[in-house]
Amino acid sequence: MEREDAVDTQRATGTDDLGTPYLRFERVGSVGWCTVDRPQARNALTSSMYLGVRRAVDLVNADPDLAALVITGVDDVFIPGGEMTGRHDDGNEATIAVLGMDVLPFRTIRNSPAPVVSAVNGICQGGGLIIAMLSDITVASERATFRAPETLRGIVDANLAAMLPAQIGVANARELLMTGKRVDAEEARRLGLVTRVAPHDDLRTAALGAVGDLLRAAPRARAEVKRLINARYGLVDDMTFAASLQSAEVIEGFTAFAEKRSPGWVPEEFDTGGRL
Repeated sequence: MEREDAVDTQRATGTDDLGTPYLRFERVGSVGWCTVDRPQARNALTSSMYLGVRRAVDLVNADPDLAALVITGVDDVFIPGGEMTGRHDDGNEATIAVLGMDVLPFRTIRNSPAPVVSAVNGICQGGGLIIAMLSDITVASERATFRAPETLRGIVDANLAAMLPAQIGVANARELLMTGKRVDAEEARRLGLVTRVAPHDDLRTAALGAVGDLLRAAPRARAEVKRLINARYGLVDDMTFAASLQSAEVIEGFTAFAEKRSPGWVPEEFDTGGRL
């Protein structure tokens, strides 16, 4: 009874709010929908948005009336990764700064007893790719594209380095992580990045179909199987990841991105001009 009262209080006080105007949380029956809605910045995630995705997972797991979460985006972008131009203007930056790497939702999705489904409606890369990979089922629009461009920006993404080899094999992981190669939805399914591809206009229906398939399994058994499967990803070296974000290469990588040019480390003969 106390838990039900707490949930009613959450709803009455508007605490379904995810802490940023760029995320929407909607309840549709027993499914929570978290929609990334920042089209003016191509859905790039601010620190507050990363934390908001984490909160969406927590909301679903805390509410007995909700059984699953679907994460999706607007227009032709799912999630392209984090904001790289410094426009983090949508939350309490002092609080966010204290949390540091803890704003990231990856462990929360990985450990969520409630099923998480990603409905990838378009561009999916960086943090968006990690979210898609950690989701229990990812359904991709036929228009979706996937990419891991972190090394092009000077970032050592320990999450992708730990997960991609386990999910798609060492050779494929090397190519995606070390070249920033872009793959379409069918190639992503062939590699094992996703398991389902749907016509773009049917994506929402296909995502709900995936939710239904997951919810037919016994909840405790499903959660334990998820834990055992995800253990194959191994440990994520957060210290290496955090240290790389302070490196000179990241400064140059982000600056080059903002200036729409190749980073200075690219030899002239291989510099095709423009942003990588």
